Amino acid sequence: MNDSAADGDAKRDPKSEKLDLKTKLAYGAGDLGPAITANISVFYLLIFFTNVAGIPAGLAGSILLIGKIWDGVNDPLVGFLSDKTKSRRWGRRLPWIFYGAIPFGIFFFLQWIVPQFSANQSENIWSLFWYYVAIGILSQSFYTVVNLPYTAMTPELTQDYDERTSLNSYRFTFSIGGSILSLILALIIFWQIPDRQQAYLVLAAICTVISILGLYWCVFGVRDRILAFEAKRIQVEEPASLGFFEQLKIVFSNRPFLFVIGIYLFSWLGVQITASIIPYFVVDCMGLKFEDVPPVLIAVQGTALLMLSVWGALSKKVGKKVVYFMGMSLWIIAAAGLFFLQPGQIVLMYVMAVMAGFGVSTAYLIPWSMMPDVIELDELQTGQRREGIFYGFMVLLQKFGLAFGLFLVGNALQVAGFKESVAGSPPVTQPDLALVAIRVAVGPIPTVCLICGLILTYFYPITREMHAEIMLKLKERQEKRES
Repeated sequence: MNDSAADGDAKRDPKSEKLDLKTKLAYGAGDLGPAITANISVFYLLIFFTNVAGIPAGLAGSILLIGKIWDGVNDPLVGFLSDKTKSRRWGRRLPWIFYGAIPFGIFFFLQWIVPQFSANQSENIWSLFWYYVAIGILSQSFYTVVNLPYTAMTPELTQDYDERTSLNSYRFTFSIGGSILSLILALIIFWQIPDRQQAYLVLAAICTVISILGLYWCVFGVRDRILAFEAKRIQVEEPASLGFFEQLKIVFSNRPFLFVIGIYLFSWLGVQITASIIPYFVVDCMGLKFEDVPPVLIAVQGTALLMLSVWGALSKKVGKKVVYFMGMSLWIIAAAGLFFLQPGQIVLMYVMAVMAGFGVSTAYLIPWSMMPDVIELDELQTGQRREGIFYGFMVLLQKFGLAFGLFLVGNALQVAGFKESVAGSPPVTQPDLALVAIRVAVGPIPTVCLICGLILTYFYPITREMHAEIMLKLKERQEKRES
């Protein structure tokens, strides 16, 4: 090979080349489906169970948590298997997304059906419970199949410290944008279709189609870039592969990774608990109609979307830790304001929603932008890249945060005497204790979670300088192998 050809290869090195707009957009589109389905689930699934299917709040909150027992095995296992997948045509990650997209959409849709199993109300409730448990397990399994390999592609698309923050900004632009789109669709559908059960089915069907199309856009849009990375990766002889449980041991001996999963878990718990309780807060505490719920949610998510680029640019100047502290501080103030908010203070409610959106944006952006740094440290220490198994635990925590948030809120409401209802029944007046439980869930509980995340962020060890040193050592090692 002549010098000019070698120079051309260096310019096309997938590790150093800046990503073009087409690739960033395609990668971002991959989070559209998981974001839309997760968003609809966290905002509406619990209230769908209690106010449409007629399942008691505690039982409803337990449905998704049961699936996490399986996810504890499923998520790391899919991550491990995606690391081992070999496909000349698609690489390691893309086959999972390509073949899993349609089943992912189908099982999400089936969660919003209310089948009638028995004329006996008690028997029917338990039949519905096990139906939603089974569908939930399958839905979450295929969520893992498409979302985990997708998230694991981040460090494979670029290894530049700031470029990764930019890539995650595009990802979460689609993520939060998809969430807002789903809320706008919900607003339109709820206004146009009075039958709440039918409205949920129409909303689920539209979101299913959008989700599948977004995943295929990602597959075909990033394929060339991923295959270029795979071609570069297989040229370098890697150490013998370790077993699954040996890899788990190494993952949990990575100290910065423990900080990242702790930060993400507490941040995501705050997001999920707040999101799942807002519909109850708007209707039962503020005395508004159910149709007024989507605009409040749009205020939160819209602000989060607008702030992504601001936080991304600011993190390059002041660092990820400072940005996280700024966003979370605003969210904590908003949570306190919501706790004391009274009926009639509608403008103030929207102000608090916007302030919360500032924090939600950093909860999306910062932990995910820390993950690739952790993976590079592991590569430096072990000589292997294990994106799949690291991201497996991140996806597991994301789903656990959603499930545990719904479980916690559902059981708290049931203990407080919350009254469930079925579709078409007249509005129910909730007891005072249930209203207090809703206020505690929208204020103090998320605040505790956010403070824990702030403490862990303060002690997170990987700085910009440390990451630069890691990348320098990895580059020197690769040059030695290639020489």
